[in-house]
Amino acid sequence: MMKVLWVCNIMLPAVAEALGREYSVREGWLSGALGRYLEEEKTELELGICFPVAKDEEPFCGELLLGKNGKKVKCYGFQEDLERPELYDEALELAFERILKDFAPDMVHLFGTEFPHGYACAKAWNRPDRTLTGLQGLCIACAENYMADLPESVQSGRTLRDILKKDSIRQQQEKFYRRAVWEERQLCLSGHVTGRTEFDKTISLGINPETVYHKMKETMRPQFYEGSWKAEDCHRGEIFLSQGDYPLKGFHYLLQAMKEILQKCPEAHIKTAGNSILGMNGIKSRIKIPAYGRYLRRLIKENGLEGKVRVLGKLSAEEMKAEYLSANVFVCPSAVENSPNSVAEAQLLGVPVAASCAGGIPDVIEDGVSGLLFEKGDVHGIAEQVCRILTDDMFAGKLSETEQKAAAEQYNGDENYRRLLEIYREIV
Repeated sequence: MMKVLWVCNIMLPAVAEALGREYSVREGWLSGALGRYLEEEKTELELGICFPVAKDEEPFCGELLLGKNGKKVKCYGFQEDLERPELYDEALELAFERILKDFAPDMVHLFGTEFPHGYACAKAWNRPDRTLTGLQGLCIACAENYMADLPESVQSGRTLRDILKKDSIRQQQEKFYRRAVWEERQLCLSGHVTGRTEFDKTISLGINPETVYHKMKETMRPQFYEGSWKAEDCHRGEIFLSQGDYPLKGFHYLLQAMKEILQKCPEAHIKTAGNSILGMNGIKSRIKIPAYGRYLRRLIKENGLEGKVRVLGKLSAEEMKAEYLSANVFVCPSAVENSPNSVAEAQLLGVPVAASCAGGIPDVIEDGVSGLLFEKGDVHGIAEQVCRILTDDMFAGKLSETEQKAAAEQYNGDENYRRLLEIYREIV
């Protein structure tokens, strides 16, 4: 029996449900892997799960019954400043020393490098040969690409909200650079990493050439393995994004492309999930608008997009699925990504995808087969690829078919879970 301690960036939904807490729908791939573990009647794995709780919450330690079958899993909630992940608290090391002593794992699996608790756990454990980091977004790449071609005046701009919260665009970028320090230290203490793109392989081995790189694809949330997009059922001209509340995600690129898109497809309109920073919900929301939101509002006005942009807020998995299926096209205009979950979810449903050729995206999209690619920040390229889908149902239908077939193979949950166990065996 292998004892493996998972260190997660969020309280996983299955854990939150057992504790009667609200939960985030982020990191659905992790819920996918956990789901397969919970379904196994016979297993070679004993899992422990760590997750952060706010500073004002009590730490948690106890066995929970998770999943439909009520499988016992030892869970640990450790305190962390969830609002300021760029700050390192040495108390995290003491917390992990207690957790590691209690669970006594054979190895530790750190999911992501974005939060300082990953480094704290790796340092407390101090066994690089038994430490595995699962690569997600990489903070150093996010920091270097954060501005995403914003005009200098926008980069240096500040609103009242930015001043009061000390959270201007430049300060946001600086926070990513600070997080990159802990990311580098974590990777230097990780003898093993899992990744899935040449992009994450190059960065991780550049930081720690001694680490062992294990290639492993991801599993998405179960909702996205059922259902298929159909051109006749979608809302004509509807463009969907998974989020657009900070520059790295490239919402401004799409807004700039809309002028050209509307010339070929007058019914085109945008929906985006995630937080609204546009200040369109009354005076209070206008007061809270950040500089990036102010810039987006300017682009909406300049490009005649009033009434054509709608921000939906945070959505559940089922709500996200419904939005994917009702869209005419899913667009990922990010300045950098590793392999975005949103692209994978859209592909699994067969929603025609157009995405930037940035970071690891070319490893998950074969242009013209499992989606369409455009160069990062190429406003004309965005418009061209989006319009290919919006104006040609036959082409969109064919792309949907090939995309969904490729995604079913790439994100095969059973295969990916078997690969995860294989990596654990190699390490232990």
